[in-house]
Amino acid sequence: MPEATVRPSGSPPPEAGSTEAGSTEPELHAPKGNELGTDSAALWTRRLVPPLLAVLATLAYGLLGSRQWRNLVSPSWDLGIFTQLARAYGEFGAPIVPIKGDEVNLLGDHFHPILVLLAPVWWAWPSGEALLWTQALLFGISAIPLTRVAIDRLGPGLGSAAGAAYVFSFGLQAAADVQFHEIAFAVPLLAFSLSALLRERIGLAVAWAAPLVLVKEDLGLTVAVLGAVIALRHRTHRREGLGLASWGIGWFVLSTFVVLPILNTAGQYDYTDNLGSPLDVFWPPLKWMTVGMLLLAAGLIGARSPLIWLMVPTLAWRFTGTVEFYWDWYWHYNAVLMPIALAALLDALGDRRTGRATAWLRTNVPRPARTVRITAVAASATVTLVLGASMPLLDLAREHTWERTWRAAPAQEALDAVPDGAVLASDITLLAQAVPDHDVQWVHGPNQRVPDCVLSDRYAFSWGDRFPEDPAGWAQERWGASYATVLDEGGFIVVCRN
Repeated sequence: MPEATVRPSGSPPPEAGSTEAGSTEPELHAPKGNELGTDSAALWTRRLVPPLLAVLATLAYGLLGSRQWRNLVSPSWDLGIFTQLARAYGEFGAPIVPIKGDEVNLLGDHFHPILVLLAPVWWAWPSGEALLWTQALLFGISAIPLTRVAIDRLGPGLGSAAGAAYVFSFGLQAAADVQFHEIAFAVPLLAFSLSALLRERIGLAVAWAAPLVLVKEDLGLTVAVLGAVIALRHRTHRREGLGLASWGIGWFVLSTFVVLPILNTAGQYDYTDNLGSPLDVFWPPLKWMTVGMLLLAAGLIGARSPLIWLMVPTLAWRFTGTVEFYWDWYWHYNAVLMPIALAALLDALGDRRTGRATAWLRTNVPRPARTVRITAVAASATVTLVLGASMPLLDLAREHTWERTWRAAPAQEALDAVPDGAVLASDITLLAQAVPDHDVQWVHGPNQRVPDCVLSDRYAFSWGDRFPEDPAGWAQERWGASYATVLDEGGFIVVCRN
């Protein structure tokens, strides 16, 4: 059965997004029977699969975090920083984070006031591990609206596959593996906003997108692009689109050039020095590999959806940046792009109920053939699968990764050796674990406060090959106070002031 009739020769083309009576859109016929999703199997799929994927993803990412926590895996100092922020909000204080430096307000580092929502998490579970499960839950929840739209548009089987490819995508897996970051809140906001947009519920799409400016300063530009897409595609909602674009640009300017410098201890935006020239966007080739992976996540055909342009602000600052971590598929930088990739894919593949699909700003072209739809969804899954053993979630299936590290007991002894409430300088290994009971700063940080104790791990990567032979003597030279060793066990050394 043809999916669309052919327009008679010489008839005028329709306006993009036109749905008014009497328009000259091609007469599109929706498929009949089971393809409409009215059978009980399709209805049950829509009800069960999205929440099931959400639960599976939450458990998988949460268990990944717990396994890291119990095995003392600390890829960076970020979990310690955000744990300290959660504690500050939980104690009704400003987000002062000594791990970053003396009296550093983290709202002067990045603009993420939405993280005040971590306060109830801290009240219920005052631990850095709670943040890992919070992020897992947010990632899991994001699968629900997008998978429902995918099932509605593509059918039970293909839609479910698209939802699974999204929620276990390389971008979300990498973000979970490097532990908690503020972008965890952006993922479900984008998922709900873009799902509403695909359903042409413009007001709801705007409402979900607006809080993104409170997640991180650069997301104001993403919001602005979304507003522009709405204004161009949905002419009856041009006012809402332009309003959202203005909202995004306004908050980007306000947060980056006013709020952050005011709250920053150095009176500046810290990340300006990380930007190179515009020509740096195109080199090295690693950046193009990342672009290719993102296009594959969108099934390649997603490139013809204007929603793909929502990726541009994030990629622009990353590729202009001089920090190599910004450029590739790993770390947390691609997480916010995963909902965009799936939404662009669904937009370009069209809706089986109407027979319409999107090509650039036109929303009334015939949807691609079934072979194209299957290939596109397969591509979005394959880009993750081909990474093979490097995928973090595969660790959950490796029995040896669940064996508790031999250093767990010495680590707890080291933490117990430091009096509660003491000012503690620690390296990365136990930074987050020490936050609930101590006033923590980073041992390699710029802090001028003299710590009561110093907790060092001779195996911590942050020392490189420069671990001091005499940690007590090193601490005395660093802070000008006298220290004595109180514990030396399992590679952990605790020295405290005499």
